[in-house]
Amino acid sequence: MDSPPRWLVVGLVLALAASGVLVATLGSSGPYDRTTLTITDEQNATALATVEVRIADSFKKRYTGLSNTTSLGANEGMLFVHDRNAPGYVMRDMAFPIDIVFIDSDGKITRIHHATVDADRTFHGPGRYVLELPYNYTRDNDITVGDRVEIPAEYR
Repeated sequence: MDSPPRWLVVGLVLALAASGVLVATLGSSGPYDRTTLTITDEQNATALATVEVRIADSFKKRYTGLSNTTSLGANEGMLFVHDRNAPGYVMRDMAFPIDIVFIDSDGKITRIHHATVDADRTFHGPGRYVLELPYNYTRDNDITVGDRVEIPAEYR
């Protein structure tokens, strides 16, 4: 029996090495950490809402986001944590509309989008964090640009 050509062996070794690097780069998609966030009024620091969130703090978790979720409870959401300003957000494989809230590194809300399922656009805003909430949650709770989100120390 002839041995496989050298180029085939080298190609397979390189492919395996590249896939290992890719897996290490993507990060874990294991279970999401959870925490409670309080959103306060910018004028008087009164609590406007308290939200239970899943934390998306790895590339893979941020990429997947809420795509594998069928709905959010009344006070549920997902907090996306970035090292620097967040990129644009899209409604990839979403089954329900959401509010997309951009938050700067100090916890100040900088932009709010109300995204429908059929939204064929990218949502942008300045900020290191993005908080996804049930659709119209910000309107229903009088949350506006300038209000604050208390980000736990371990995610700052």
